Amino acid sequence: MAHYPLQSALIVALIVVLLLLYGAWRRMKRAGALSGLPRGRIVYADSAKWRAGGVLTAPAVGLSGKPDYILKQGRHIIPIEVKPGRRAAAPYDADILQLAAYCLLVEETTGTRPPHGLLRYREHTFEIPYTAELETRLLDCLEAMRRDLCAADVPRSHDDPRRCAVCGYREGCEARLVS
Repeated sequence: MAHYPLQSALIVALIVVLLLLYGAWRRMKRAGALSGLPRGRIVYADSAKWRAGGVLTAPAVGLSGKPDYILKQGRHIIPIEVKPGRRAAAPYDADILQLAAYCLLVEETTGTRPPHGLLRYREHTFEIPYTAELETRLLDCLEAMRRDLCAADVPRSHDDPRRCAVCGYREGCEARLVS
């Protein structure tokens, strides 16, 4: 019977160690160390678990949006877009432009231009440099979208039946790929 106090102490010590390890794991996960993201302090989040930011706006270009995360690394502020269902060896152009929009929004709202943004797919994290060329591509795309909003007829921009199948305008679209 003398062994019970020793066994109880060992069990308590083991539980304490496990709780400490679990806490360290959660801190690392929150910082991105286990999710494929670099270390840094999350200063903005738009997730179901943690809403710590509102809509970012850039009125001069008529743009608003909510990146998934904004990470502060030293003096840099980095927007992050997470696409957990995507598997690709290279990022999609549409995702790059979405991330560029978040870079522009971060610059507009903080006064600090991000050197890059991060695009997280299921198995890869892509660092997308926020260059003047990418910003120009984004602004050109925004202008084309504004023109299309005012146009009477806009041609389909893809050849992907899956996109047509989930489109809210499919029923009235003459160029749809699926019925």
